[in-house]
Amino acid sequence: MGNDEMSIHEHMQHDMGQQTMEHHPSHVEQGDMKRGEHSPLAKHAEHTNHHAMMVEDFKKRFFVSIIITIPVLLLSPIIREFLFTLGITVPGFSGDIYVLFLLSTVLFFYGGWPFLKGIRDELTSHAPGMMTLIAIAITVAYVYSSLVVFGLMGMIFFWELATLIDIMLLGHWLEMRSIMGTSKALEELARLLPSDAHRVDTNGNVNDVPLEEIIAGDLLLVKPGEKIPADGVVVEGNTSVNEAMLTGESKPVTKIKDKEVIGGSINGEGAIKIKVKKTGAGSFLSQVVALVREAQESKSHTQDLADRAAKWLTIISLSVGTLTLLVWTLLIQANFAFSLERAVTVMVITCPHALGLAIPLVVAISSALAARNGLLIRNRVAFENARNLNAIIFDKTGTLTQGKFGITETVIFDATMDEKELLKYATSVEANSEHHIARGIAASMEDMYNVEDFLSIPGKGAQGMVEGKEVKVVSPGYLREQGINVENEVVDKLRSQGKTVVYVMMDGIVKGAIALADIIRPESKLAISTLKEIGIKCMMLTGDNEQVARWVAEEIGLDEYFAEVLPQEKAAKVKEVQSRGLVVAMTGDGVNDAPALAQADIGIAIGAGTDVAVETADIILVKSNPKDVVSIVVLSRATYRKMLQNLFWATGYNVVAIPLAAGVLYNQGILLSPAVGAVLMSLSTIIVAINARFLSMTGLQNPELDLHP
Repeated sequence: MGNDEMSIHEHMQHDMGQQTMEHHPSHVEQGDMKRGEHSPLAKHAEHTNHHAMMVEDFKKRFFVSIIITIPVLLLSPIIREFLFTLGITVPGFSGDIYVLFLLSTVLFFYGGWPFLKGIRDELTSHAPGMMTLIAIAITVAYVYSSLVVFGLMGMIFFWELATLIDIMLLGHWLEMRSIMGTSKALEELARLLPSDAHRVDTNGNVNDVPLEEIIAGDLLLVKPGEKIPADGVVVEGNTSVNEAMLTGESKPVTKIKDKEVIGGSINGEGAIKIKVKKTGAGSFLSQVVALVREAQESKSHTQDLADRAAKWLTIISLSVGTLTLLVWTLLIQANFAFSLERAVTVMVITCPHALGLAIPLVVAISSALAARNGLLIRNRVAFENARNLNAIIFDKTGTLTQGKFGITETVIFDATMDEKELLKYATSVEANSEHHIARGIAASMEDMYNVEDFLSIPGKGAQGMVEGKEVKVVSPGYLREQGINVENEVVDKLRSQGKTVVYVMMDGIVKGAIALADIIRPESKLAISTLKEIGIKCMMLTGDNEQVARWVAEEIGLDEYFAEVLPQEKAAKVKEVQSRGLVVAMTGDGVNDAPALAQADIGIAIGAGTDVAVETADIILVKSNPKDVVSIVVLSRATYRKMLQNLFWATGYNVVAIPLAAGVLYNQGILLSPAVGAVLMSLSTIIVAINARFLSMTGLQNPELDLHP
């Protein structure tokens, strides 16, 4: 078929520009990216390993602390008194109070170390939060209880110290485990390139050499089906190359002499020789690496809800605790031991156990619920922000469309022939061809005729004898060469939409035409209409030409589209939409989408796409269904509501507990003891756990029923 009909917009004729390279001087050669000590991949792997070690550390500290907590509880006087009221006697022994002190000391420094370290980090950055609140509570409980052990009049709070550390370690472990999915985008990008290449020397001999030995100017042989090792230009042979994962081009691109090829794209049916133009930092993939890193590093992170609550509780704890001590000591002139006990009780009770579980429990249940519905959450902050979405930008190829080149319409010229019969003749011939358009036609039917005398018409189509008839499937260029003029308004409209049109001839007469394009997913139209109903603007980014983009946009009802967007420009387009003051999500599946996914406020990857797109995204749609984007918004809103409710239940009792612990109603005979405070905290923890479970009732199967916050 004619090159004028088969060729698509060539993305890589544009130079990436020296300015981009100046902004990323840290980029190294491909060999360094794989092995260098200071390469982006090495740094990224180091970060991932560090995060995994932190999760394991919290897990280990939690289980060790649980084991130590058991004897701490059994040796604590207040717990033993409580058990005695239930008819359970825990015998004591000489020096048991000092054993309790030693076990609590180990628990304080071992189990509490992450929080003691955390308060230093938070105070250094002038951002007190959860770590500060926990550290103050356990330190006050430990120091005060230790003083009581060694002679101060008062009550021992070691049991409170132990349970607080256990629950907070559990909460942080659950939280870190649920958000651990650190990005592996850079590794996945590097894996797109083969490990070696077929280099052709000056004598024409072919030798396999490691990829890192390839330099600009080398001549390489690329066999059918292989990945192209480096950016270069074709010097011999012709083929079609699949660039969909890199450029978003939906159709394989014809490559002949002097055409550029991209490292990482997949060669089609022909063997070609290329002259290397760019390697390492100058290559297309390295530029994508740079854009992914830049977008990831510039992404802001909102402050956690629980940290905000903890910050205020820290201020309240210290203020009310200090005020309680001063009022009882100076104004009421109570003895110091009693005043100190009241102040300590206030500071310990102010750090509610439930607060440590309020958010992690919702996160864990939300993540599990999402996973059961095909939504994998990798970035919790971005997922929670989905409730505020104003705009969603979709990649076209593989997201709104199937990423498969197939038949969209059939036009019949001969009234005596029906559509099914025309397709049966055409697919019978095309089933014998390896051309990408032929494969798209052949895939439309399983029932075919036998074909004799099959012949490929280079660059123009194919022909064969079918049921005694000479059948040809050819391009418009072939008809022009034969002087055959076909005028048809429907065909003209299809071609104006950017679709590829081929003609079916039988015994020299044109019987009909077949239009092919990237097939639109049947779910796309419903997904777009539902999102628009809830006030979210729907847009599309694509590397395809203007006609194809306009056709897809009109077909599914998009608000806006951007066509012929080069891969390195996609992140800039996302920034442009964000500059309008919109909270933007990007949905895509190709390598070329990775920088845009990272730049967006929420990156959503179609799970059937490339690993690099998946690893760069915040949320992954396993079922490759655009309607699941609606489910993301529904679940995000429901999750946020549960978080707010849990924070209320986790902290709301402090409105009553803190004044009572301080002794406001002491003259009326009401004084909140630590035991009663413990009961209140236990109740709030139970309520938080039950409330989080209600999140499972969110109707994701019918998201249209629960669209509004």
